[in-house]
Amino acid sequence: MSEQHPTARALRSPLAERAARAFDLDFPKGRRQPSLARFVVASVVAVVGSVMACAALAAAAVAAMPDLAGYEHFQFGEYTKLTVVGVVLACLAWPAMAWLSSRAWKPFLWLAVAVTVAGLAPDAWILLKGQPAAAVGVLVLMHVALAFITYPALVLIAPQRSPGVRAAGRNRLR
Repeated sequence: MSEQHPTARALRSPLAERAARAFDLDFPKGRRQPSLARFVVASVVAVVGSVMACAALAAAAVAAMPDLAGYEHFQFGEYTKLTVVGVVLACLAWPAMAWLSSRAWKPFLWLAVAVTVAGLAPDAWILLKGQPAAAVGVLVLMHVALAFITYPALVLIAPQRSPGVRAAGRNRLR
């Protein structure tokens, strides 16, 4: 009788199985990946849309509250670098979720919510450090806007392939 590897044993534990079921983790191992072209388009839409949303929110905040003009976190370069990095990481998480689940929209939604909530921690920190509450409120709206743009862009523009649909390149080779 062969001894099971400790990792294999842990993956078969009742708790791990329940967690896998709760998050629809069935490990299709790439058979349901979104197409590369759609993924690139979705990622561009997510990044550009998110930067535009942040720019619109910052501009609206300064127009409504002129005393926020010059606020460091409303400077284009300041929020753009953070937005691009965060959205690109979110985009990379989409095919990772598709690798783990045949219904990746569900665990990706949970991940988006969790990351958005965790992303509010720096906003809370700067509020506690004395930053203007109205400005921090706009930063919170920026975080929420990123989630509302990025999640649907990826899930709707670059959906997972249907079962049995292969990448075009693989079909040509067979």
